[in-house]
Amino acid sequence: MVSVLLKKVAFCFLLCYPVLTACVQASEKEVSDSPTESSEEKIATLAGGCFWCLEAVFERMIGVNDVISGYTGDETVRNPTYALIGTKQTMHAEAVQIYYDPSVITYTDLLEVFFTIHDPTTPNQQGADIGPQYRSVIFYHDDQQKAEAEAMISKLTQKQYFRAPIVTELTQLGTWWDAEEYHQDYFRRNPRQGYCRAVVASKVRKFNNVFKDKVRKDGVGSRP
Repeated sequence: MVSVLLKKVAFCFLLCYPVLTACVQASEKEVSDSPTESSEEKIATLAGGCFWCLEAVFERMIGVNDVISGYTGDETVRNPTYALIGTKQTMHAEAVQIYYDPSVITYTDLLEVFFTIHDPTTPNQQGADIGPQYRSVIFYHDDQQKAEAEAMISKLTQKQYFRAPIVTELTQLGTWWDAEEYHQDYFRRNPRQGYCRAVVASKVRKFNNVFKDKVRKDGVGSRP
């Protein structure tokens, strides 16, 4: 009787083993195929003068997948337009959202470039561009970004990196509005336009010279 029972158990095990093996393998595959948190795309939102400049620089940086120009900073004004913020009657800033791979570059890397290619010491102004839409702002998405931004500003202040105090605002991101289509990839589409030749191109050259190890070898970080 015992012998017969053991034979039945062994037979059942042989029948079930392939199924159990397949389930384990499928489970292992599901875990291995799941993206890790460190490899997930992240977003940084920055404002520092004309968004054509920031977009042109950051889309040439390694680890950046896309850069979108837009408006943010004034929750009382919905559906802002370029013409509207040009009246200086809103507190929307020209800003960019940078989609990046944190396994290639860090948020601090982005901030280092940001503070190098614009002047964070002039309130509501970048060169000849004057108005609240051109102010320097870091729109943080979470507490981690806020802490890293505070640390960067503190470090630059202690080192007296700039002759004047840093006036960059540190504000939690509110509603984001994409800018009009003709503003997207503006420098690449209009490299010979006057402002692009005089201002944007100089910022791109500065980035290329200062951050040689962070310049893309080919192409740009811009999705179709």
